Amino acid sequence: MPALDRAKGRPTWPLTAWTPVPLAFMAAAVVLVASGGIAAAAAIAFDRPDLQAPAPLQVTVPGVASGGTLAANYAFDGRNLSPPVSWSEGPPQTRSYVVLMQDADAASPGAGPAGVVHWLVYAIPPKALALPRGMRNVASPSNPLGSSQGRNTHDSLGYSGPHPLVGEPAHHYHLQVFALDRPLRLRPGADAPVVLNAMAGHVIARGELVATYVAPSPDAPHGRQKGTAPAEPAPPAAAPTAPRL
Repeated sequence: MPALDRAKGRPTWPLTAWTPVPLAFMAAAVVLVASGGIAAAAAIAFDRPDLQAPAPLQVTVPGVASGGTLAANYAFDGRNLSPPVSWSEGPPQTRSYVVLMQDADAASPGAGPAGVVHWLVYAIPPKALALPRGMRNVASPSNPLGSSQGRNTHDSLGYSGPHPLVGEPAHHYHLQVFALDRPLRLRPGADAPVVLNAMAGHVIARGELVATYVAPSPDAPHGRQKGTAPAEPAPPAAAPTAPRL
C-alpha cells in the first residue's frame, strides 16, 4: 500500500522493484479526511514504480520557479497557451523524450489510470531539449519535428490549461520530462495510458517542475485573485501565436 506524501497531497510508492498496482487504485483519486478538511490526491506518472530513473533532468519554464505560480496566459480561462518548457540533456543513450503535465489535486471520476492529464508530448527527438510557447493543438506538430501530441483528460489533442474550480485551494501542476532509451513508435494522438505503458522500464532520466494555479475570483480586481500570477506580456506582433481554444 502506498504512503501519502502529505506535502504534495499525492500517493507515493517506494523506489523498489516494480510490483503490480491494482487498476482500480490507479484510476481513483485518493481522498483523505484530515484536520482542516478533505484533501484529494490524483495519480502522477512520476510516482509510478515502473517509471523511476537514477539520473535527474532539470526542467525549467521562464518566470516559473519550483512551487511558484503559473501565469494566467497558460490557464484554460486565460489564453490557454502551452508554456515554453526546456530541460537538461539526458544520458548518451537517450533515444526520445516525453513531456507530461498532470494535476495532482483534481479528483476527476473520469480521469482513468493516467490521472488528470493537461498535456502530453511524446516521441520527442533526442536532440530536442525544449518545447515552444503556444504549441498548436495538433497530433503531429512541426516543432519539434517528429514529435507527437496525445489526448488530454478533456478529450482534446495537445494542451489544455489549468481549470480548477473557483474557491478551491491552489492546484499543483506537475510538468514532467522523461528521457527514454528507446523511441516510442506510437501513432500520433495516443491516449496517456498507452504512452505510459510503452515508457515502462525504459526511463533512464527524468525531472519535474511543480507549479500552482488558483482559479481567479470573479470579484478580484481585473479578474485576478491574489496569489495567482499575472498574465505575461503579449509577444511581439510578428511572432506567431497559437489560436485560443
